[in-house]
Amino acid sequence: MNRRALLRTAALTGLAAATGLAAASRAASAAPAAGVVNGSWLVSVGWGVLQVDPGRTTPRELLPNGDHAKASPDGRYVAWENTARSGDGSLEPFVAVHDRITGEKRTLLADPFGVYYGAPTWSPDGTEIALVTGENRDRLIAVDVATGATRVLVEGHVMADPDWSRDGSMIVVRWRSRSQGWQLRVLELATGAVRPIYTPVPGETFLSPVFTPDSGRVVFCTDRWYPDLETLNQSLASVRINGTGLKKLTDEPRFYLSPVFSPDGRYCAALSIPPENEYPDGGNIIVSTSGFGEQWWIPGDEYDDSTRLDWARAITTEVPA
Repeated sequence: MNRRALLRTAALTGLAAATGLAAASRAASAAPAAGVVNGSWLVSVGWGVLQVDPGRTTPRELLPNGDHAKASPDGRYVAWENTARSGDGSLEPFVAVHDRITGEKRTLLADPFGVYYGAPTWSPDGTEIALVTGENRDRLIAVDVATGATRVLVEGHVMADPDWSRDGSMIVVRWRSRSQGWQLRVLELATGAVRPIYTPVPGETFLSPVFTPDSGRVVFCTDRWYPDLETLNQSLASVRINGTGLKKLTDEPRFYLSPVFSPDGRYCAALSIPPENEYPDGGNIIVSTSGFGEQWWIPGDEYDDSTRLDWARAITTEVPA
């Protein structure tokens, strides 16, 4: 067996463990094991959304346009946004939901070109999505998925990258303070209070905050520890929701984008760049246990200009053929 085949076999072994699928011949039909929770990865690539199915490494197109896709907690629906004008000028900004079983697309929000919609995040009960909007990207809203009705959660500051905690009580955002610059802040939904949990050091770049499955910490990407490296200089880090306990999670500096935990909470995946990649302008999927020990790569296509990775819950239509 050559090196490429060995790497593929090793990755598929890790993939099988992470998705709960027993190893099986790609040519044979495979049924999900009892209690399977983890399903497909969704990779937003700017011009559309790709889906990498359990037991596979080659993606297929899920959506031909849109960006920043996020699956509902039950895995059935995908919310995504588009703010770029299409080549013929016909595609205006929108937020939509795709049904992965029926293929139906339903638009929730739509406006003339120039209106900004940010990356959506689902409430844990699947009834709402939250996202940043506003001409100045200074309004965090919640949208009722059934009706399209909106409510303002907080406004008045530039925000980005919201993530709704699995316990439903909080949303974390990147928040630009007028006096202190960019921070991580948590919105407590019961009270409306917004409090900082992380302020970077001068010159630090950080992004992609996501709650841990127990809602006790926030994981994010940062170049805090390797600021002088020109490329591939990020780490994954985490901080408690009370702002204490900053922890560096990964030892080797590399590019990381959009960490996401598996639906069962046992694994964390992110977009990253393999060391042998000669042209670091895209990403592949890297997976680790939730303790951020051993990591393995999912081989396959390079996702140029990727913007977001998500890990959907398994649904019946994801049984590999």
